[in-house]
Amino acid sequence: MSRRFTFDLDLPAWETWVKEKGYPHYRAAQIYQWFSKGVQDTDRMKNIPVQIRKAIEEDFIVMGLEIEKELTSGIDGTKKFIFQLYDGHRVETVLMKYKTGYSICISSQAGCRMGCAFCASAHAGFGRSLTSGEMLGQITVISDHIGERIHSVVVMGIGEPFDNYDNLMDFLKLANDPEGLNLGARHITVSTCGLVPQMIEFMCADLQVNLSVSLHAPGDVLRRSMMPVANLYDMDTLLDACRRYTERTGRRITFEYSLFNGVNDSVSDAHDLAGQLRGIHCHINLIAANEFEGSPYHRSTPERVRTFQQTLEQLGMTVTLRREMGTDIMAACGQLRRGMQEKEQI
Repeated sequence: MSRRFTFDLDLPAWETWVKEKGYPHYRAAQIYQWFSKGVQDTDRMKNIPVQIRKAIEEDFIVMGLEIEKELTSGIDGTKKFIFQLYDGHRVETVLMKYKTGYSICISSQAGCRMGCAFCASAHAGFGRSLTSGEMLGQITVISDHIGERIHSVVVMGIGEPFDNYDNLMDFLKLANDPEGLNLGARHITVSTCGLVPQMIEFMCADLQVNLSVSLHAPGDVLRRSMMPVANLYDMDTLLDACRRYTERTGRRITFEYSLFNGVNDSVSDAHDLAGQLRGIHCHINLIAANEFEGSPYHRSTPERVRTFQQTLEQLGMTVTLRREMGTDIMAACGQLRRGMQEKEQI
């Protein structure tokens, strides 16, 4: 973009801008605080002179994230938001309420290039990667919209975060900035399908951010049929990177495993998975897989899910079954965006 989105700027960037404009130095912090709160309407910035507000509107993209659609689950209160970006691309964001507070699942790209066979996002086309501010804004705009602080963030929506590595790292700095959103790093989780070079680079950054890896298969043959990334990095390479991550950081890694009926959910698959992960400081998060029209994959039955979980537990693995939320509003990533785009193309 020729003009930067206001949410992309950190405090030093605003300090540079006000200096170039000849405005008082303290104005930078005032401006930064407003945008860190998710405010996109400069008329709300009453402590900023009109002249400065107009200059901001001239030099930057101010309205970069518009809430186009908001759905609320009648089952559990989960909210799904469709954001339209300044250039017309769309992303999805899901807000969930827990006893500990609000958690939000944000997107890192408008679409995804990873091509996973079971994912609705992969079948909806790729637009572009998001800027750091567009990732941050999903949190702050929704926080401002609901009038509540958001407690935790997972970068697990549309897109592969490590395919947008530089913007992801800038986002993490913005989110963690004490002068800005001030969200603790340990309250942020980044999920990857297994881009090993970026995983190593992320490990070396020595952040306190949590890492989650989408596995979805106990071995190479099946994983390659489901996830093209497995053709680049086989299971041994991926799991070696995961071991290195846990050893260097001392942090537990989470393996996401969606269960598909008759595909990866047998007792034998559970034994194979436990064998692969044994010795890695990890936690397995089982997911009752989401379905979308045209997908050859179907979710496992409750009985098969329960047997799979129990088998892993008997083998000494730490396992949880992800709580399903927002099923009546298509809260799974990519489903609603894909549907809206398909309607527009008719």
